Amino acid sequence: MHFGTSSTGVDVEKVTISAGDLSVSILTWGAIIQDVRLAGVDHSLTLGSDDLADYEGGLRHHGSLIGPIANRISNARVKIDGMMYELERNQDGAIHLHSGAQATHRRAWTLVDASDTHATLTCTMRDGECGLPGNRDFTVTYRVAAPGTLSMEITGTTDTTTAMSFANHSYWNLDGSDSWDDHTLTVHADSYLPGTPQCYPTGEIVAVDGTPMDFRKPRKISRQTDTFDNNFCLADHRRPLHDALTLTGASGVSLTIATTEPGIQIYDNKDGARPGRSTHEGLALEAQFWPDAPNNRDFPSIILTPDQSYTQVTTWTFTA
Repeated sequence: MHFGTSSTGVDVEKVTISAGDLSVSILTWGAIIQDVRLAGVDHSLTLGSDDLADYEGGLRHHGSLIGPIANRISNARVKIDGMMYELERNQDGAIHLHSGAQATHRRAWTLVDASDTHATLTCTMRDGECGLPGNRDFTVTYRVAAPGTLSMEITGTTDTTTAMSFANHSYWNLDGSDSWDDHTLTVHADSYLPGTPQCYPTGEIVAVDGTPMDFRKPRKISRQTDTFDNNFCLADHRRPLHDALTLTGASGVSLTIATTEPGIQIYDNKDGARPGRSTHEGLALEAQFWPDAPNNRDFPSIILTPDQSYTQVTTWTFTA
């Protein structure tokens, strides 16, 4: 169905897929997860909007598929095959954030296939777009399976060596409440990446033992005591689908994320409230490669060569 028309005159569609107890709406703008409904729950589990203008503005990260490089590059430069590529400095005049103005979440994707239970969208970038080399093709398939699992498979190819690391940037609040207070969080990570005041990694890889970032056992969280904008290190390489974290609301609604990716960024939405709503309304849970990898030799590499194919699989399983 027609969802809206962008400020540049592009028609945007909404596709709703469902199976078992789960129904999910996807937009062709930014390949956005716009709405997630679970049977017996009277609110969406993700933070979204019915107004396309919101997604072009302050909510451009809500539910969107961010690439070709999600998160931050601290010096807004990437060295590939001995050549330095200058990227857009769209944070604090110095840092490259979420691939800038040409990123995948700021353009329309093409819906190429859909059924009651899946939707497949594609997007193409020309050499030089987002400051990176390579003519690149991206495909994402969202699929729902009974009783309550949403899966996302992203693939990417390039004709020239480039850098690639996608993340879905959905915000979650399982209670439909004003904030994520009183949710319980479990993260299957033994280490995390401390951040600088500008929120990119310091380069240290720190064990969670004895720190506020130890969520290996379920712990109730509160905006009064917890703050998040960090990558949790699930592994030092991509691996088969593996549980990353579980978030449970005070209502008893629960979300488990599994992913092939070696990291998951947790962000507490202190800056990105929906119009008329509270900051800290939801948590962004972003499966991805570790941020700022090109500037840290000990981080898993995000370099992709023409003979490789980028593939990420992430699943969200809901219960009530």
